[in-house]
Amino acid sequence: MNELVAPGLPPQSPIALKGYGVIEFGEDDQGARSPPARRSYIAIAVLCYLNLVNYMDWFLVPGVLQHVQTYFKLRDSSAGLLHTVFIICFLVAAPLFGYLGDRYNRKIILSAGVILWSGVTLASSFIPEWMPWLFFISRGLVGAGTASYSTIAPTIIADLFEKDRRTCMLSLFYIFIPVGSGLGYIMSSGMAMATGYWNWGFRVTPCMGAVGLAFLIFLVPESSRRGATEPTADKVRGDSTWLKDISSLCKNWSFLWSSLGVTAMSFIVGALGFWMPVFLSRAQLIHDAVPPCQQEGSCDTSNSQIFGGITIATGIFGVIAGAEAARRFKKTNAMADPLICAVGLLTSSPSMYLAIMLAQESIIATYIFIALGEFLLSLNWAIVTDILLYVVKPTCQSTALSVQIFVSHLFGDAGSPYLIGIISSEIQKRQAGASSYLASFRSLQYSFVVCCFVGALGGGCFLLTALRIKEDRLEAAPPPPPPVKGTENESYVRHEGEVQGELPVS
Repeated sequence: MNELVAPGLPPQSPIALKGYGVIEFGEDDQGARSPPARRSYIAIAVLCYLNLVNYMDWFLVPGVLQHVQTYFKLRDSSAGLLHTVFIICFLVAAPLFGYLGDRYNRKIILSAGVILWSGVTLASSFIPEWMPWLFFISRGLVGAGTASYSTIAPTIIADLFEKDRRTCMLSLFYIFIPVGSGLGYIMSSGMAMATGYWNWGFRVTPCMGAVGLAFLIFLVPESSRRGATEPTADKVRGDSTWLKDISSLCKNWSFLWSSLGVTAMSFIVGALGFWMPVFLSRAQLIHDAVPPCQQEGSCDTSNSQIFGGITIATGIFGVIAGAEAARRFKKTNAMADPLICAVGLLTSSPSMYLAIMLAQESIIATYIFIALGEFLLSLNWAIVTDILLYVVKPTCQSTALSVQIFVSHLFGDAGSPYLIGIISSEIQKRQAGASSYLASFRSLQYSFVVCCFVGALGGGCFLLTALRIKEDRLEAAPPPPPPVKGTENESYVRHEGEVQGELPVS
């Protein structure tokens, strides 16, 4: 009997991955695949830890943005460009890493990425104040390094787990996006408060990255590319090229609409994540609750720590709630995943609007509605990747993920912090009669309204995804494996219920 070997799993008789709607074959199979080996769970622990460090590096700058602006003497428009440079380099590198991840050893690629982003982050902490251009370059190189991880790590998880277990592991992995983001705010601002210098926050995560690199090298097993356990994977991969993969993705409406929805999420998260601590500080400044930030060491960073704590808490509960809602509702409704994403975006927009408009009246009310809005946005993190993994054929999933990352960042958070900064600077110029502190607060307040409209558009994109999700999921399901000896005369019929994760109707 021919055997199929899944990465991290012992040899088994031929079965199909139930997450793709193909039933098992062989008399030894009892309707379920064997549980993943212990090393698979060790691997997911290492990948989650590195995802934590990855997103801490993403949000080091927003946590001490006032310090950085004061140190390098940057206006709002120039400060917003910092994140734009980071994301542009990230998205330029993402397709390259996606291509390499579909064809070469992913463990080596991830290791190189960790070395790049950790080394450059450490070096950036020593840049003098008269060389802001070098700090911009360093953020770009960090973005390129982190692209390797965000592109490839989810496909390794997809190799190691399947169906409900895969959704659970992806949820766990994506919990560390908001957790890492929040810790990035807290750690960088906390180090700035403790030392009086913003630079020290950039010297902690490289040490954490070095530990993660050692774990990656020694504890994560090498695995073959996505789809290697499927009997037709080698043939499909051998005939496929990058252009053919892109052509296939352009015809996949669920992939296209969901990618636009993810782009809207990225726009909102990028803009609010970068500017919200500064906005909260300016709101408290007009109430005389904090002193003005006029020189390095005098900037109050308590709002960064509070916002980081909110991001962590709402991220954890939001990802868990979204994954659990998807697990329950898609048993009875094949459109559950995109519908949950649509509800998350459509309801987060009014929450964010109330948060920014109430800031001048009550900072407590602002915190409450920020928490609600972030919770609703976090419902989608694990679900959007799961949608991609079951509407795209296994052999081009890394490419699909890299394209989605490219598009969502190009039209999302690559430009949203810069756009908010430009709008804010222009509004400040036109508020000649207002005090400088009130003008700087109102300029950001009015700029944030753009995010509310983008959220409504993103929710509409997920509603359109729901209309095509059934057809595209069936199309992405691989063909059944060849019959095992003794079962040649048994017929095989693929039912739509199997693709939805249900038992076939006999």
